[in-house]
Amino acid sequence: MKALEFSRKEARYVAAAISSRIRPGSGASAGPLTLVDADPLDLPGPGWRRVTTRLAGICGSDLATVDGKSSRYFEPWVSFPFVPGHEVVGERDDGVRVVLEPVLGHEARGFQPPFPGAAPGDGDDYRHLVGGLLEPGIQTGYCASTGGGWASEFVAHESQLHPVPEDLSDEAAVMIEPAAVGVHAALKAGITEDQTIAILGAGTMGLVALAAIRQFCPAAEVIVGAKYSEQQELARSLGADLVVGPDEVVRAVRRASGSFMIGDDLSGGADVVIDAVGSAASVDQAIGTARPRGRVVLVGMPGRVAVDLTALWHRETELVGAYTYGTERLSDGSTKRTFDLAAELVAAADLGRLVSATYPLERYEDALLHAASAGSRGSIKVCFDLR
Repeated sequence: MKALEFSRKEARYVAAAISSRIRPGSGASAGPLTLVDADPLDLPGPGWRRVTTRLAGICGSDLATVDGKSSRYFEPWVSFPFVPGHEVVGERDDGVRVVLEPVLGHEARGFQPPFPGAAPGDGDDYRHLVGGLLEPGIQTGYCASTGGGWASEFVAHESQLHPVPEDLSDEAAVMIEPAAVGVHAALKAGITEDQTIAILGAGTMGLVALAAIRQFCPAAEVIVGAKYSEQQELARSLGADLVVGPDEVVRAVRRASGSFMIGDDLSGGADVVIDAVGSAASVDQAIGTARPRGRVVLVGMPGRVAVDLTALWHRETELVGAYTYGTERLSDGSTKRTFDLAAELVAAADLGRLVSATYPLERYEDALLHAASAGSRGSIKVCFDLR
């Protein structure tokens, strides 16, 4: 089978980091990512299935890995060589079209789940991620035992596979995983009807978070900072009350909240700020834009950043990470798996339209260059097409 394999080659990783500073996405050619002919993986144990990839997305964490920018924090949590790709729609070995929930949870590794009906991402101890039936790996796409979506085939546990409704296209189905991250972030934000929300960034993560906020809290006022015209148009169509350039977010929030400027920060601010960028500058702006005792939710993977946390301390701001998904508690007290909520959101908001371009696996260098400059090229989500 064809697969894009990421190996532990330190010199190539450093070369990718240097190259990507000049041209984002060029780590695909300079780094340790190689297109190989690989043997099919063995099934690790009971309940495991083979899946043939149809579409596999390229996300920000994938790009950070390929470009040598991902945090060293993840090194003990992955195993090499791994095949990237965790946003996947494929065909199970019985012909059923499925979408992958990539977290390698308790059941996949041969452990008892933390409670009956738990999702792979549930639980308050991560020790299982480096034990059991599999090599270490936080998700499919970062584990040597499972392969990933950037290949013609991978293996997955039944607990990770969700049948795709017939009325959803492959393009819509491949958006369920990123939409689940947006749903999780929106629900972790704890938004109420009368609040003002600011979203920094309108790439995939910012747009799916916006769609989720509109789904679960339609009366909140949402201000979105979007750099490119295509992002701005999509943000408006997904229900943003106000869409401004990144440099205008603070001013827009100041007006909406009736705040004063004190230095570079607001005296008041937004009740919740969703940071869908994950840079040092965006984290700093998010803290300064949230009101005292407000909340900042990190959706974009931040990596290693240098941020002055004095404002966080002084304003008693909550800084919340929103990594993936699991089981959500809804406002009426009921619970539901994030992936089920995400599938409903993808259909309701027509999120399949965010898929802007697809490439065959053999053109992976072009695909990754495109994904790294998606905004400036009028694109949102770039995928590998193995159909």
